[in-house]
Amino acid sequence: MSFLKSLGFGAEGGSSDPGDTATVRKIVAELETMDADKARYVAAFAYILGRVAHADLDISKAETRKMEEVVGKLGHLPEEQAVLVVQIAKSQNQLFGHTENFLVTREFTQVSTPEQRQELLDCLFAVSAADESITSAEEAQIRQIASELGFSHRQYIEARKVYSQHREVLKTLQNPSS
Repeated sequence: MSFLKSLGFGAEGGSSDPGDTATVRKIVAELETMDADKARYVAAFAYILGRVAHADLDISKAETRKMEEVVGKLGHLPEEQAVLVVQIAKSQNQLFGHTENFLVTREFTQVSTPEQRQELLDCLFAVSAADESITSAEEAQIRQIASELGFSHRQYIEARKVYSQHREVLKTLQNPSS
């Protein structure tokens, strides 16, 4: 399966849109050469990040930049490829999120190690905190994903501790007049 097909784009993984630039075609060609297992891993990882970023129905620029950074670093992708992967994953999540969320997370669980799943959990909090605010909707989505990945409630709480200062629910308690 091609990388772009694993993200749900294109009949053959590429785009036949006459408006595509040479740069986009080059990036698509580079992604197509990626190892299939790595492509599945990166695609699922990016999609799940998008799932959390979209939980409050708004993917901020800061969240998008954090996703690109994380996907580039963990996927060992050049910036251009990371940007494309994140854009595709965000689009797929916005279009098919309600029907694909569990399936993609289950796929990620199958293709990842326990260490990679822990890394994803940490990245979910990092993406949601990128705009200095973790909303209740984002927290609920992360909790759902953590459960789908097989994490205990205690493991979820441990991962969340690092980002407590960004939790909207705590900000409201600390400053009730807001």
